[in-house]
Amino acid sequence: MSGGEILVHVAEYKVGGAGDVLLTIGLGSCVAVALHDSQARVGGLAHILLPSPALSRRDQSPGKFPQTAIPLLMQDMVARGAVASRITARIAGGASMFGNLQPAGTIQMGERNLVAVRAALTHHSVPLVGSAVGGDFGRTVRLFVEDGRMEVSTVRQGVTHL
Repeated sequence: MSGGEILVHVAEYKVGGAGDVLLTIGLGSCVAVALHDSQARVGGLAHILLPSPALSRRDQSPGKFPQTAIPLLMQDMVARGAVASRITARIAGGASMFGNLQPAGTIQMGERNLVAVRAALTHHSVPLVGSAVGGDFGRTVRLFVEDGRMEVSTVRQGVTHL
């Protein structure tokens, strides 16, 4: 199955090949992690919900956390022809959606997610080559697997490409 738009829901991750577009919508404090191997034209997208499994009592979906989603994405990409040392990352999201409701000095969930995602990428030696993070607004992300371009759409700021 190639050449279509593949929806990645919250706490999921999916891998695609040339011609596929991986899409996730409704990113607030969540973080979209897009991994790509430009030579193999294989990409993956995860919609990270929480910074750590310790914060989730029930559903332990591996796509929910960066510590599990990133290595599984890499594994699935390698199975489709990617080479781990060629994989690069782009991230989007990590907004502070309700910052005005939090006590002063509170570390926002979006920021916690970003710290955890960056740590997981570093742990797996995946260079971060682009980001559109923070703010107080939602985002929609599309990863064009053919060339690795990530399109980030917002109501306020329009469309940017990473």
